[in-house]
Amino acid sequence: SGNLTCDGEVQIDGTVDGDVRSNKLSVGETGKIKGAVVADEAFVRGTVKGQIRSRAVTLARPAQGQGDIFHETLSIEPGAQLDGHCRRLNSVEEGEQAGINLIVSDGLPATPRSS
Repeated sequence: SGNLTCDGEVQIDGTVDGDVRSNKLSVGETGKIKGAVVADEAFVRGTVKGQIRSRAVTLARPAQGQGDIFHETLSIEPGAQLDGHCRRLNSVEEGEQAGINLIVSDGLPATPRSS
C-alpha cells in the first residue's frame, strides 16, 4: 500500500494499492495496480485500475485495464480487455494548448465586444 517510484525497471506480480511511476513497467498476470501509472514503457498482462500515461503501452492477454490510457503507441492484443478511453499524448498536449480561455467577471460570462 502506497506509491512506488523507480528510475529503472519495475516488475509487479503482487498488488499495489497506489500510484506507480517508473521508466519501464511490467505487470505480470498476477499483478494488480489500483492507482495511476506513469512510465516510459508499460507492458501489462495483469490488472490496472487507474489511468495509464506512457509513451509505449502494450496490453497483452489476459490484461484487464480500467481507466484511460494516454500514449504515443498502443498495442492491445486479442484477449486483453480495456474499459476506458485512449488518447495520443501529442494530441492531448495540442488540445491543452488550443484551449479557449473565457474571462469571467462577478461570476457571469464576459459578453463579446461589438466592433
